[in-house]
Amino acid sequence: MSDTPNDGKALTTTVDGNSFARVPIRTRVVMPGDDLDAIIQEYAAGEVRDGDILFVTEKIVAITQGRSFLLSEIEPRPLARFLSRFVVRTPYGIGLGMPETMEMALRECGTIRILFAAGVSAVTKLFGRRGDFYRIAGDKARAIDGPTSGTIPPYNEAVVLGPERPREVAAHIRSSLNVAADVAVVDINDIGGNILGSTLSRDGERRLVAILGDNPLGQGHQSTPLGIVRPV
Repeated sequence: MSDTPNDGKALTTTVDGNSFARVPIRTRVVMPGDDLDAIIQEYAAGEVRDGDILFVTEKIVAITQGRSFLLSEIEPRPLARFLSRFVVRTPYGIGLGMPETMEMALRECGTIRILFAAGVSAVTKLFGRRGDFYRIAGDKARAIDGPTSGTIPPYNEAVVLGPERPREVAAHIRSSLNVAADVAVVDINDIGGNILGSTLSRDGERRLVAILGDNPLGQGHQSTPLGIVRPV
């Protein structure tokens, strides 16, 4: 656990008049075939206290579930190449703006759902409305993570899907801790966040999104895929 924030981030934030520390936990690079339980025990279990929230990035959960794929293993269909051209890329993540990530979205979500989301989004954008594509396509599409210039190797040449059964994963991790803490599997980046599964209430999840709103774990090379939220 680190008492030093990631570059450009702060260790504390205030939400609803209460202050919280967001403490990053640095790990080695998590690889396919690694055991998530072992990672949690090695790096996090000894640091979590009663009343904490341990938050785990969806990426390491998915990687340990075998849900990362090298770009060279993915053959995008023509539809994926076509649809990816209309996705706006941002400095914070490529999303579905490359043929390989769009291909995986078609596989994960189904062609009909992706086409319907794309069609609705194309219409509503004409009226200045944003975000309908992912609202319709769902969390599976939103959680697909493509490579960026700051991504740690080997994931700078890979697509990582969202994790399977994130709520069950969160419950399992909590049961492995020897303290009364909550656990959340999170998809947080520099433009927003989403709780994929947790042991929190709905209100607790909404509060956690606000606490993590500035993405304290960073967006690339930091190698801090775990963190602790602690009231201060």
